[in-house]
Amino acid sequence: MPRSVNNVASRAKRKRIMKLAKGFFGRKKNVWTVAKNAIEKGLVYAYRDRKAKKREFRAVWIQRINAGARLHGMSYSEFMGKLKGAGIDLNRKVLADLAMNHPEAFKAVVAKIK
Repeated sequence: MPRSVNNVASRAKRKRIMKLAKGFFGRKKNVWTVAKNAIEKGLVYAYRDRKAKKREFRAVWIQRINAGARLHGMSYSEFMGKLKGAGIDLNRKVLADLAMNHPEAFKAVVAKIK
């Protein structure tokens, strides 16, 4: 019995990978083995960095809240502690936005917890 090869599926798989490699530099965009490795590595980075992005944004929000709180004579930890004690449920994303783009609203929050 002759060997059966599904060339249609194989070609489709290669086409899909090569399409993803579009825009890469040098052999990464047009040599199958190099492109396949680059795409696999890129997808690993994409998965990893979707998780890391959340951590990075949290760090940015904390820095912005800290800067805003220090303008009103408080540290970040003191500010967050008093915020929880006062029962104000604003997350870090909202607080960072207030501190950066709406300083008068942030000042009102600070006044409320003092």
